[in-house]
Amino acid sequence: MSSTTIDIDKLQVGMFIHLDLGWWAHPFALSSFQIHSAEQITQIRQLGLSQVRWSPQRSHLADQTLSSAPPTPDSDGSTDQSSNTTDESVDSAARRRAALAEQRRAERVCARQYAEAGHAWKAAVEKVFDAPAISLQTTQALTRSLLDKMLVDGELCIRVLADAPGDRAAAHALNVTVISLLMGRCFGFADEEMMDLGVGSLLHDVGKLELPDRLRLPDGQFTPAENNLYREHVAHGLKHGQRMGLPNGALSVIAQHHELADGSGFPQRLAGERITVPARIVALVNRYDNLCNPAVPSHALTPHEALSLIFAQARSKFDASMLNAFIRMMGVYPPGSVVQLTDDRYACVISANASRPLKPRVLVCDAGVPADEALLVNLEDTPDLGIRRSLKPAQLPVVAQNYLGSGQRVVYFFEPALAPVDCLDEDEAA
Repeated sequence: MSSTTIDIDKLQVGMFIHLDLGWWAHPFALSSFQIHSAEQITQIRQLGLSQVRWSPQRSHLADQTLSSAPPTPDSDGSTDQSSNTTDESVDSAARRRAALAEQRRAERVCARQYAEAGHAWKAAVEKVFDAPAISLQTTQALTRSLLDKMLVDGELCIRVLADAPGDRAAAHALNVTVISLLMGRCFGFADEEMMDLGVGSLLHDVGKLELPDRLRLPDGQFTPAENNLYREHVAHGLKHGQRMGLPNGALSVIAQHHELADGSGFPQRLAGERITVPARIVALVNRYDNLCNPAVPSHALTPHEALSLIFAQARSKFDASMLNAFIRMMGVYPPGSVVQLTDDRYACVISANASRPLKPRVLVCDAGVPADEALLVNLEDTPDLGIRRSLKPAQLPVVAQNYLGSGQRVVYFFEPALAPVDCLDEDEAA
């Protein structure tokens, strides 16, 4: 749809606007949205813009909206009772349509936020060599925006995204950052600590820019010489971080994100308390994401397998309090896990809430409902339904694989446990 510009002092509630600033440069959930309050107009004016773009066709201004006519009373002044009687099946269908529209809206918001964050990350990384100060500014602004969108009242859910755009490097950086920041939120980090954690996790692999493409992802086939070269990405990253002027907290994440609690990590073989708390978080999340999204896709573990492997075989390598918090936050069946329910149906875990680790929201394979019209099932609301076991996608019947769309890449973002309703225009939700 077409858009036009308007002076900032002419903004009205109901306008659908576009902020051409980049997602990290403003406090809103999306860069394009409908204005729903005077407070939002005040926030937009504080951005220092003289004009913004807006789409009249997607706007709902007060003077364009006609109120519905009231029911016509009968001659005795009463209202026809039949007009107030709604068939129960029609009511149920209307509620389902509304729930489906809200579900699609929430998914769209999450996907668009992720895409904008990915563009911001790439913009920051592209400036590392030639303009380190700009790279730092962009990274800090992206971290600030992530935190502003995370630091809301109420709970947040970790959500897996299907068909997320962007390359593997961007997806890995955002996966590690999102989960690490949510961990920091769980531990009650102060704002400065959260900023250091976010900047450090976004740039934890920045040293890989110095490596040949084929050495940026260890695949288990490296020669000893190649493995040594790969490990040098930590030193390269620290050098870039110092050139950018990163604070010490963020630098420690870059320098220590491969150190392990038992001293078996690299490059300094640090152990226990010698590793900073933010670096311990990133080391754990980094390992988890590399198991889910390895260099060779056929070697990928499911999120449930990755979590189980870390807990069963690598527990000593990670801070116990971090690992316990991570399991609570991700759930026993993390988002992206393919499962079989107690009624034998197949499902994919879409989002998890830390307070209900055994009761995530799932997309259930149901031959009677088209996949794009399937409502997510909140297992918390279904006490008689639970998860029996985790499966590999290849173990599913082909019909279930196609229905659930389990891809080879696990991409995470976050959303409120109860998603807000003012991020998209009603036409977008339809």
